[in-house]
Amino acid sequence: MLIRISARHGSLSPETQERVREKVEKLTRIFDRVMAIEVTVDLDHRDAPSVDVLVSAEHRHDFRASYQAGELFAALDVVMEKLESQLRRYKERLQERHRSPESKRVEYLEIPPPAGEEAGNQTA
Repeated sequence: MLIRISARHGSLSPETQERVREKVEKLTRIFDRVMAIEVTVDLDHRDAPSVDVLVSAEHRHDFRASYQAGELFAALDVVMEKLESQLRRYKERLQERHRSPESKRVEYLEIPPPAGEEAGNQTA
């Protein structure tokens, strides 16, 4: 899996890049078909950096989230929550699609006939 971390309007220290890498690697625990993760940190506003994360999965599915907060890791935490939610929903959709048709079949209960019409409508 490829993880690319970049910064606009500044640079990130190697320690910060490593912490960001550790956080985004956790996405593979939710969905193992992740192929690449791109993290872009915009430091144009130092007091409120924005984080944009693009996750590419198998079969051309891309998931994106971005957020701007007072601190870099606060913004990253919000972005991670958004991406985790997107990945979980997508994974559930895939699992529902591949379930067996028997699990989708509705079981019908046999309804007894009304009280006056028992045993083939016998009349005296």
